[in-house]
Amino acid sequence: MTFSPANITALIVAASFAGGLNIYATVLTLGILARTNWVALPPGLHGLGNTWVLVTCALLFALEFVADKIPGFDMIWNGLQTVVRVPVAGLVAYHASSQLSPQMQILATTLGAGIALAAHGSKTAVRAAVTPSPEPVSNIALSTSEDVLAIGLTWFATHHPIIAASMAGLLLLLAILAARALLRAIRTPFRKLFRSDLEGETRAAEQKPPG
Repeated sequence: MTFSPANITALIVAASFAGGLNIYATVLTLGILARTNWVALPPGLHGLGNTWVLVTCALLFALEFVADKIPGFDMIWNGLQTVVRVPVAGLVAYHASSQLSPQMQILATTLGAGIALAAHGSKTAVRAAVTPSPEPVSNIALSTSEDVLAIGLTWFATHHPIIAASMAGLLLLLAILAARALLRAIRTPFRKLFRSDLEGETRAAEQKPPG
């Protein structure tokens, strides 16, 4: 991987999307690649290969792997992760763009945090639609797919950043559309139920004899 502005930006886009899904898996993948020198990374990311970073991310990834697959609790967990995934993704973008000008570095940081927020928000919205399902299989399958996607996309971005960034953009668009469709599908029955209850109360009030 050559460290041109285009490649660095593409790497940030793909890694930030992956971080919005699972920031621990993303940082752990980058850290392992940096530690093993399997692929060349921007100099600012070499610190991710430190032992304490790898151990911490591995433990937190193991915790998230379990917590994110428990229906109901996964919503609480994802809510708490808002204050982790977005700023950490921005921090990764900041260090990845250390070779760029200060102005470009600020833009890269903002871009990374924004993409992570959009990915995280779409993930949370989709999870909110799936969680009410009485069976746990859908939650487990969805969470596992997100883990695999975060790791796979991060690895792929270090080899083919432009293609990975394009994939991330397409996946983000699909995730946003899916989240909107699922939330609309959930909201419609509740609106009908609320309207029926309101109409029933109105009729009861009209039929009630005066005095």
